[in-house]
Amino acid sequence: MGLFNTILTKLGIRKEETPAAAAPAAAPADAVPAALAPVDPAPIELVDVVTQLEALAETSSERLNWKTSIVDLLKLLSLDSSLASRKQLATELGCPADKMGDSAQMNMWLHKTVLQKLAENGGNIPAELL
Repeated sequence: MGLFNTILTKLGIRKEETPAAAAPAAAPADAVPAALAPVDPAPIELVDVVTQLEALAETSSERLNWKTSIVDLLKLLSLDSSLASRKQLATELGCPADKMGDSAQMNMWLHKTVLQKLAENGGNIPAELL
C-alpha cells in the first residue's frame, strides 16, 4: 500500500510486514529449525494520532479540519491532496466503484476508511472519529 504506508510512516505507526514469498535458507542437517523455537509476537504499540495531528494543526499556517476532511488530513501530513492522489489512495484501500465517480462520496468514504485503517494498525483513534 503505497500512499497509505506513507501516512503510517508520517504518523510513526509501524506495521509488521511479512515477506510475500521468502524462501527458507538451506540449513545444515544437524541445525535446530527456527520454526521450533517459541516466538512471542510483539504487541502493537498504540500511537496517539490525535495528539500528533493536533500538534501539526497548531503549527500549520492554514486552518485545517483534519477531523472531517481527507483533503485537510493529507495537507496536514504534507502529502499530495489532489483528486488524482485521493483517487489513488481510494483505489489502494478498496473504495467501492459507485463512490469513486462522486468525489464528495469518495472523500467521505476515504476519510472514514483512513481513520479506521489507522486504528487497525495501532493508531489510537477515538470512537467519535470513527
